[in-house]
Amino acid sequence: QLTPSPEAFSFCIHGVSGVQRVKRGWVWNQFFVLEEYMGSDPQYVGKLHTDLDRGDSMVKYTLSGEGAGSIFTIEPTTGDIHALRSLDREAKSYYTLRAQAVDMRTGRPLEPESEFVIKVQDINDNEPKFLEGPYKATVPEMSPVGTYVTQVTASDADDPTYGNSARIVYSIIHGQPYFSVDSKTGVIRTALPNMDREVKEVYQALIQAKDMGGQLGGLAGTTTINITLSDVNDNPPRFSKSAVPESSPVGAAVGAIKAHDLDAGKNAEVKYSIVPGDGSTTFDIITDEESQDGVVILKKGLDYETRKSYSFRVEACNLQLDQNFLHLGPFKDVAMVKVNVLDVDEPPVFSKSSYSMEAYEDTPLGVVIGAVRAQDLDTSKSAVRYTIDWNKDTEHFFEIDPKDGILTVVEFLDRETTAQHNITIVARKVSNPLLFSKVTVTINVLDVNEFPPELVVPHETFVCENAKVGQVIQVVSALDRDHPAMGQRFYFKTLRDVSQRNFTIRDYGNNTASVVTRRAGFRRQLQKQYLVLVLVEDGGYPAKSSTGTLTVRVCACQPDGTLLSCSAEAVFLPVGLSTGALIAILLCVIILLVMVVLYMGVRRHKKKEALMSSKEDIRDNVIHYDDEGGGEEDTHAFDMGTLRNPKSMREAALRRDVKPEGSSASEGTFSTDGSKDIRAFIHQRLQENHVSGTAPPYDSLATFAYEGDGSVAESLSSIESWVVDPEDDFKRISDWGPRFKTLAGIFGDSPFNY
Repeated sequence: QLTPSPEAFSFCIHGVSGVQRVKRGWVWNQFFVLEEYMGSDPQYVGKLHTDLDRGDSMVKYTLSGEGAGSIFTIEPTTGDIHALRSLDREAKSYYTLRAQAVDMRTGRPLEPESEFVIKVQDINDNEPKFLEGPYKATVPEMSPVGTYVTQVTASDADDPTYGNSARIVYSIIHGQPYFSVDSKTGVIRTALPNMDREVKEVYQALIQAKDMGGQLGGLAGTTTINITLSDVNDNPPRFSKSAVPESSPVGAAVGAIKAHDLDAGKNAEVKYSIVPGDGSTTFDIITDEESQDGVVILKKGLDYETRKSYSFRVEACNLQLDQNFLHLGPFKDVAMVKVNVLDVDEPPVFSKSSYSMEAYEDTPLGVVIGAVRAQDLDTSKSAVRYTIDWNKDTEHFFEIDPKDGILTVVEFLDRETTAQHNITIVARKVSNPLLFSKVTVTINVLDVNEFPPELVVPHETFVCENAKVGQVIQVVSALDRDHPAMGQRFYFKTLRDVSQRNFTIRDYGNNTASVVTRRAGFRRQLQKQYLVLVLVEDGGYPAKSSTGTLTVRVCACQPDGTLLSCSAEAVFLPVGLSTGALIAILLCVIILLVMVVLYMGVRRHKKKEALMSSKEDIRDNVIHYDDEGGGEEDTHAFDMGTLRNPKSMREAALRRDVKPEGSSASEGTFSTDGSKDIRAFIHQRLQENHVSGTAPPYDSLATFAYEGDGSVAESLSSIESWVVDPEDDFKRISDWGPRFKTLAGIFGDSPFNY
C-alpha cells in the first residue's frame, strides 16, 4: 500500500474564527493492474478518497501524469480509477501519476497534488530464452563422472519478484547418459566415464529451461550444446594394423597391402590371393589395377563379442612369367595379415525374433501371460528397459514390467471382439537409450464357452396330411457365438420332460439334425399346428444349451409332397412371394372392393331418380305408373285443376267439347259433410292396413300433403275440402276419364246424402 509523503498531509482551512491548520488523510487501495487483461469492461485499479469528501458530490477528483486519460481514467465524483486498455509489464512495469481533489463549486484545489504509482502485475506470458545459444563446449576424453563441461543460462522477461513466473528449472532432454545438467544453475557435467575420442568425438545435448519452477503449465525454451571430446594421450604407438568396426557391412574395404616389384609395366603386375585357411571365409582380397594394391574386403558380417581379431596369409605373385628366368626362384611372396575387430555400441538383442503367447478371454486383470527377454551383447553389458510401443498398440490391454519384461493383462479380453492382439515391445539400453530393438508379440485370445448355441431359422415348417411315419419334414442347424479351438460341435435332442408323440429329433452328428414324424394321419380339422421343442447343446466345457421352438403347420399336399393348401401364409410362402408382393395383392383387393361399393352406390342413386316421372312429381301422385301417359290428348279428358279447386269444375266443363253424360241440374250441390266421410274412409283404410301388417304405398300416403308446384290442380289434400262448393257433386269424378274409375268406385259404393 502506497503512503503519501508527510508534507501532503497538511492543509489550511480559512474559517470565521481565524486560520486553522487541519491534517489531511488519503485512503489508498493497492494500485496494481493485471497485465494482458482481456476483459470487455475497463479493468478496475483502485480508489482515491480524501477526508474532506463528505459524500455530497461536492469534491471532484482529477488525475494527471503518465497515461492519464489515455491509459487510466478516474471517476470525478467517486475517485475510482480504471485502466482503459491492456498493458504489458515487459514494456513498462509501472506508471507515476498525480491526483488532486478540487471543490466542485469554486474549482479551487482542496489539497495539493499527491503522487502515486500504479504497478503492472506480472503474469507468466514469456518463456525462458537462451540468449547465447547454441553453445559449443570441449571436455577431455576419458574424463571422470562430474567433470565440468560448460554452463548455460536462460532469461525470463517475467517479473522475478512476483510468483514463480521467472523461476527457471533446467533439464536435459537429449544427451543422456553422457551428460547431466544442474536444475538450478544450468551447469553441464559429464555423466558417463571413459568416453573415448577414438570411438566417438562429437556429442550433442539438448537442454530445456522451464519457468514456474518446472511445474505443469510452465513455459519452456530449449538450446543445443555441441560437445567435443579433446584428445588425451591414452594410446601407445603401434605398428600399422588393419582394424574394422563390427558394424561394417559386407563388401566394405577393411584395409590394403602392397607388394613391391622392381620390374616395370606388365612385368610388375601383381595378383593377390588369400591362402586357404583361417580368414579365407570371412575376408577376400582384390587387386587395384592402378595402384597394384591388394584391397581386403569383408565377405560376411563381424561380431566383436564372438571374435575380436583374425589372422590370415596373403600371397602375391606375378601375372607374367618369363620362362628364361624361372630358375631365379619363385616369383611370389607371402605376408601375414592381422585384422582387429572394433567394438561398436549396439542395441540389445531379443532372445527370439518374435513371440507368441496365449490368454483365455476370462483372464483376470493382473495375471501374467508371458515374458520377453533382451540383453546387451556388448562388453559393457548394459541393463535393458522394456516398454510397449503405444504408437502401434492403441488398445492398452497389456502392460510390461520395464525391468523383467513380464506381460500382464490390464483390460478384459473378449475373443468375440478381438481374437488376436499384436503388440510391439521396445528394449532400450540404459547406458544409451538411443540404441533400441523392437520385437512383435502375438497374443492369441483363447475361447471360453460363455454363449449357448441357438437354432438357425426357419422356425416354422409344415407337415403333409398324408405324411408317413419316419418322414423328415425339416433339417435344422445351430449357431454359436463362441469359437472353440477344436471347432464347433452341437448335439440335438428332444426334451425329456416333454411328451413328443407326434415328432422326434434325429441327430446326424454333423452339427445338423432333422425333425421326423412319429405317426401318420395328421388332419387340419383336428389340429392346425404343432409346437416342437428342440434342445441344442454345444461341446464346450462347461456345456451350454438352449431350447428352440419349431412351429409345424398341417397342410394338404400332393402325393409327391408338393404343398397344395395350408393357410394364407402356408400357401404363399412356399411359392416364394415376398412381403412386398403380398402387400401389393392386398392393395389390389381393397381397390376392387372400393370400386364395387362405388358402383352399387351409383346404381342405387339412379334407381331412386327413376321413381320420379318429372321434377313436379315430388311424392304427390295418387298412383304412380311406370308406363308412358297419353300425352296432350290425355290431359284434355279432364282438368287437373278441379282436384285442387272444385269450383272450377263447372267452368272447365263449359270450355270442353265433350259434355259428361248423365249430368243434371240437381247434381250441382253436395253436403259439406262429405269431407268428414272422406277423412273417415281414409282413416279406416289406414287402420285396416295397420292391422293386416302391410304399410300403405309411400306415394299414395304422401299425396294428401303436396301435389307439386307445377300442377294446375294444386293440392288434393282433404284438409282444404271445406272450400268445395256445396252445389258440386262427387259423382262427376266418373266423368274425368278412365284414370279416375277407381276413385269414382270408392265414392260410388257408399251412398252419400247431398
